[in-house]
Amino acid sequence: MPDVGSAENAPETFRRAVEALREPLLTRPEITVAEIPAPQRLAPHTAASSAAVEVRGDEVAWGRLILLYDPENTRDWPGPFRVVCQVNSELESEIATDPLLGPVAWSWLTDALEAQGATHHTLSGTVTRATTEGFGTKADEGSSTEVELRASWTPESDDLSGHVNAWLALLASAAGLPPLDVADISRQRSRP
Repeated sequence: MPDVGSAENAPETFRRAVEALREPLLTRPEITVAEIPAPQRLAPHTAASSAAVEVRGDEVAWGRLILLYDPENTRDWPGPFRVVCQVNSELESEIATDPLLGPVAWSWLTDALEAQGATHHTLSGTVTRATTEGFGTKADEGSSTEVELRASWTPESDDLSGHVNAWLALLASAAGLPPLDVADISRQRSRP
């Protein structure tokens, strides 16, 4: 997660928020989280993480979470903090053509924010689906379809633990992982 040491000259409020990002409560063995360099021009203080979801050796979803903090409120968002996230996931071609894909993918985010108690306002974002086809020397690679959700919102407090956990829950939903309290019987091997 974000390196708190790089925030040592930042205001105490930002340091506490970054510290809360270091230890997400929602941990799953399929999701690996790592610190990444944060964009520097978006706000006076920033922190960022990336995550990947791996199932049976294949990376099936990935994303980024960026925390922006402007204590002087000079940016165009309503409050000192802004959370920005991106989640990408591969899709089966049948799902990719479903006209409800956008609203369903958006509900993954709103449901995760609600379930994690991540109170917020001014939520905005997009859901994009893209199909990639290979031609020429890449013709044998076939086609693939991906959904990308980009969103940002303003947290209502500086305790951001619920927000990072909502992002991880969003990644799990996009990857098609079962809820934490449900066993995935498709992954269990039958015994003789």
